[in-house]
Amino acid sequence: QVQLVESGGGLVQAGGSLRLSCAASGSIISIVAMGWYRQAPGNQRELVAAITSGGSANYADSVKGRFTISRDNAKNTVYLQMNSLKPEDTAVYYCNRAPSFRGYWGQGTQVTVSS
Repeated sequence: QVQLVESGGGLVQAGGSLRLSCAASGSIISIVAMGWYRQAPGNQRELVAAITSGGSANYADSVKGRFTISRDNAKNTVYLQMNSLKPEDTAVYYCNRAPSFRGYWGQGTQVTVSS
């Protein structure tokens, strides 16, 4: 069974940067499209970035130009580099397949951006 473990979250001031990591227990990351999702209190979970198995990336308009998704197939890891963070980026961040698969949701990692 595949397990995805997110890490790298924390508290940062507005304008700062964080890099999130998503480590998979198997080689799924190299063969399927993967995405980073986030859920803020009171909001639905949303997809913010996705990367295909071939390396093509897409971003939500709200993070375009600030976030970069990447993958290291040898390490079975997907990353999300987040720059120029804003208070509205505060959320729990999750990785999953894109489209998501219910059985793959992990605990997520909390990102808090102070103003």
